[in-house]
Amino acid sequence: MAQHSHKRTGRRPPILITQTEPRSAASEAYRMLRTNIQFAGLDQAPRNIVFTSTGPGEGKTTSVANFGVVAAEAGSRVCLIDSDLRRPALHRLFGLQNGRGLSTALLHGLPLAELAQPTATPNLSVLTSGPMPPNPAELVGSKRMRELFESAATDFDLVLCDSPPVISVTDGIALSAQCDGVVLVIRVGAIAHEAIRRAVEQIEAVKSRILGVLLNSVDLRRDGYYYKYYRYYRHYQGYYSENGKK
Repeated sequence: MAQHSHKRTGRRPPILITQTEPRSAASEAYRMLRTNIQFAGLDQAPRNIVFTSTGPGEGKTTSVANFGVVAAEAGSRVCLIDSDLRRPALHRLFGLQNGRGLSTALLHGLPLAELAQPTATPNLSVLTSGPMPPNPAELVGSKRMRELFESAATDFDLVLCDSPPVISVTDGIALSAQCDGVVLVIRVGAIAHEAIRRAVEQIEAVKSRILGVLLNSVDLRRDGYYYKYYRYYRHYQGYYSENGKK
C-alpha cells in the first residue's frame, strides 16, 4: 500500500508531481508502489494493470499518470491507455490530440503501437480514448481488448489503464477481468468503508487480483503514522546532496 500525501495548504499539488517534484514524499510513494508491485512474489510480473477507484473524484487518472512516469523512468517501455471511454482525461493531462485512440483501435482492429502517442517522458506513450462510443463496457470487455493487450507485448513492457470507477459503471470490472491485476485508488475520508468493500468484492468476483492500494489526500499533520513516515523520508532525503554525496 502506498500513500500519496500532501499537507492541506489550500493549494492543489502538481498533477504530475513525479515530474515537477521528483524528490517529494508523494513521488517516493509512487516509486514505492512500483517496487511493491514488481516484487509482489508473483510468478510473473504483471504486464497489464488497471487503475480504478470506488467512485469519481478519487484521483485515479492522476495516479496512473504519475505511476506511468516513475515506471518509465525506471527503464520500462510504458503505455498509458485511457480506457475511461465515458469521461476521458489523459489527452488533456498530457496535451495530446484525441481524434483517434482506444475506441479506434478496438473498432478497426488496429495495434496499440500504431495509435499510441509519445510524451515528453522517455519510454512513456499514451493511447488516448479516441471518440466516445455508445457501448464502452462492451468494447473494453471484448475479445479485441484482450488481443490488443497481447499484441502490445512486443512494443511495451507495461500497459497501464485508466478505468472508470467500479461502483458507478461496469466498464472497470469488465476491464479488470482482462488484465493481470488492479490498483485501487482511494481518497481518504471521501468514500464509505462499505463502498470500498463492495468494490473489492466486485473485482475479486471476476477473478482479478488487487495488486495494491493507493491512498490519496492523506493529511500528514492529522494522521500521525503517515506524518512520522514523511518526517523520516525528509530526513533520509536530506542526508544526501543533489549529486548523491553526503
